[in-house]
Parts: sequence; C-alpha cells; structure tokens
Amino acid sequence: MNRIPTGRLEPTVAAGMACQGFVPDPLPPRPPLTVDAALQQRLDDAHLALGRLDSLTTLLPDAQTFLYSYVRKEAVLSSQIEGTRSSLSDLLLFEEEAAPGVPIDDVSEVSCYVVALNRGIQRLAEGLPISSRLIRELHAELMQSGRGAGKAPGEYRRVQNWVGGMTPTSAELVPPPPQFVESCIADLERFVNDVPQRHPPLVKAALAHLQFETIHPFLDGNGRVGRLLIPLLLMKERVLQQPLLYLSLYFKVHRARYYELLSEVRRTGDWEAWLGFFADAVTHSATQAVQTARALTDLVTVDRKRIVTLGRHAASAMLVFDTLARRPVRSIPHVCAETQQSATTVGTTMQRLTEIGLVRELTGLKRNRVFGYIAYLDLLNREALFDAPRAAPASPSI
Repeated sequence: MNRIPTGRLEPTVAAGMACQGFVPDPLPPRPPLTVDAALQQRLDDAHLALGRLDSLTTLLPDAQTFLYSYVRKEAVLSSQIEGTRSSLSDLLLFEEEAAPGVPIDDVSEVSCYVVALNRGIQRLAEGLPISSRLIRELHAELMQSGRGAGKAPGEYRRVQNWVGGMTPTSAELVPPPPQFVESCIADLERFVNDVPQRHPPLVKAALAHLQFETIHPFLDGNGRVGRLLIPLLLMKERVLQQPLLYLSLYFKVHRARYYELLSEVRRTGDWEAWLGFFADAVTHSATQAVQTARALTDLVTVDRKRIVTLGRHAASAMLVFDTLARRPVRSIPHVCAETQQSATTVGTTMQRLTEIGLVRELTGLKRNRVFGYIAYLDLLNREALFDAPRAAPASPSI
C-alpha cells in the first residue's frame, strides 16, 4: 500500500558535505497496516513455520547441540554480509584455539557475534526488555575486538553516516543526523514494548528491524545488531523458546529485493510489501532450520551404527564420536578432557574414525591436531552453498 514518505528530511553534514538525513516517523505506521487475504496467508504460513521450529526444543534428542552449531552458522553468515571471509570451520577452529584459515580479525568479529547473542539471551532471562540499554550492550559485545574495536562499541554515533554510494550525496540512505538518534531509538523502544498499543510479534519484528536499519545508530555493526534483534524479540514475545530463527542467508540471497523494499517503505510507506517479504523469509528460514535439524539427527544416528562395527574399539570410539556430535570440530586435548581418555587413546581412535570416513584432520599439522566431523559440517553448510549462486551483486552494508 502506498502512503506518503515515512519520515522527514533534516539538514546535516557528512564527510564535509552538506546533505539531508532521513528521520523516520515513529512506529506504528500511519495510516494503519492493511492486511489483505494474501498477506494474511503469508503471515499465517510464517507462524506455522515458527511453531514447527519452536517444537524442535522439545522434540530433538539434544536441542542444545543443534543450537550450538546453528548459532555459529548464523554468526558466520551475518558477518559475511559485512565483508568477513570467515567460514564455519574457521570459527570452530578459532574456538578450539587453533589457527583459522583467514585473518584473525575476521574470525574474531564472527566470534563476537556469538558472544553478543549469548549476552542478549542472558539479559532477557534476567528480565531486561528490548531497549536502548540492551541494544547498546549487544553492540558493545559485537565490537569488542577485531576491526570493530575502534568503532565506539556500545555508543551511539556522534557523526553523520550514510549507506551506499561513494559520497553522502549519492548515498542510498543518509540516516538521521546524530542529534536525532537517541529520540528515534526511544520511539522504537516504546513500539517494541507495546506503547501505546500491542502488535502481533511477527509484525513487530518486521517493522522494528526495518526501523532500526533506517536509524543506523552506530558507526559500524548496524546490520548485525539489527539481525540479532529479530530472534531476541521473538524470544521475548515467547514465540520461540530458543534463538533458532536466523534470516541472514535469506537476506543475503535476496539482497537486491531486500534493499528495494527498505527504500520503498521510506519513500512511499509500503509497509505491506516489506511485511510480506519478511513473512516469506521467516517461513523459508524456519523450514530450512527444521529440515537441517532432522537431517543432522538422522546423520548422527546412522553414524553411531557405523561405529558399532569397530568391534572391541567401539566403546572408546563412541565416547570420542559423541564429543564430535556435540561440537563438530575438536582438538585432542579437549576430547581427552571430556572423555577422560589418554591422548594416545584419543589419537588412535581419531585415526580409526578417519579411516571409516567419519572425521578429517583439519590443520595438516603433526602436533596440535584438530579433527572435524565432516558430514555434519557439510550439512550445516549445505543451505549456504546451495543458495549462494542466486545471490545478487554486492550491495551496501545492511
């Protein structure tokens, strides 16, 4: 639905150039959203997909194991949108205190994403609402190391930024001038906490994400914080028990349409088109997460049966394998600590698991070796590998 521009322009200066920053109107949209039958069906599909996703928490034999890997997969994808080259294996190697195959700054940024998400989960459990305070805490964790350490972690920007274009005058978006940032965030805080009225959680998450991206309150890391807020908001609304919904891959694959819709909302107020896109993203991403979880569970079940064929070595091999099923990249010292087996026994067992094709040594070193559960990693990466060729050319940082 076309309305009018959803904000006003205010004079500002960026990089020494006079320009105009876009200050968004407070949510909810005015006039109110128009949800026709087609849009309602897309929203209903998204809610059903979220229900199936949330059921994983009780249906999976070990939901925390899946959550551990899936959170890290999202951290990699969300950070790749911002230009890092780290892979899931790089992150897991880094967490095992082994050298990743990319610069440390890249993998440090990805690791900080995991820390920021865990911080958000902890703060919600402590009763902190989705608020300016939480947003700044997420940003502080996200930017604590790597290339973000010098970008004012946890502080709203005091200078004008812009999105896309070589200069602010050619930018796709010049966000609000810095003196308006805190008031815009305060308006957003009121909306997500149902002041003055309550909105359905999915609608709230969709509108809040776009509004946050429009405000772009930080010098860096806005896209990652904006994407983090989606699962956290759905947890706060009790739609999800665990942060299992991640939209980074969908946004990455459909980034041209993503940017088009963000711009269209600002220009004409077509919130309904954005809401439909967001609902589709939720449906697709939740469905893929459920399929991946089931595939991983089936894989572990089948591979445990293969280990039984090792005869008298099966008991030791099962202990080692179970550590890899919980964390698919493991160093020998960490496996020793978990299984209470000697380094010699674990090393010999890893060799047997390598011979039957379950694991692979990842470092190429003779000492300080790290092993990966290859089929497990391949399944986690399958969505990204399958969808990546459909991605549009690079766009400005989300």
